[in-house]
Amino acid sequence: MLKKLFGKKSVEENIVAPVSGKVVSLDEVPDPVFSQRMMGDGVAIEPSEGKVVSPVDGEVVQLFPTNHAVGIKTKSGIEVLVHIGLETVAMEGEGFEGHVTTGDKVKAGDHLITFDTDLVNEKAKSTITPMVITNYDDIVEQFNPSYDDAANAGETTVISLQTK
Repeated sequence: MLKKLFGKKSVEENIVAPVSGKVVSLDEVPDPVFSQRMMGDGVAIEPSEGKVVSPVDGEVVQLFPTNHAVGIKTKSGIEVLVHIGLETVAMEGEGFEGHVTTGDKVKAGDHLITFDTDLVNEKAKSTITPMVITNYDDIVEQFNPSYDDAANAGETTVISLQTK
């Protein structure tokens, strides 16, 4: 009710795939932090290549020093985290190259990170790449994930949602 009094209205947002590959439910991520949605709801992608693009228009609010994860906030306040692989922080940045810095404005499809899929396969638990809305409980009213066997990074809509 207060939001309506102050002019904040519900917004529909489409979030595109940050990497090309097979889009699956977070239930399939072999890590309880993601599969139990401790950080928020979203989808995961089994990447077919090592290029990460922005899933939304927004601002880079966090690029991890190891370049294995990036957080972006949209104008409507949705906070999206893209986490490349599982247990990749232990790689200490090896095989990851960031192409943006905190504070950069990005559009959906803009190149964020490049990573070596073979190296991640070799040194980390998995290449599966969860993408979660970290402020899900505070902002999401309706959430509709789309699963796809061959999503294209920066093009295929993998989440449609409506804010509160």
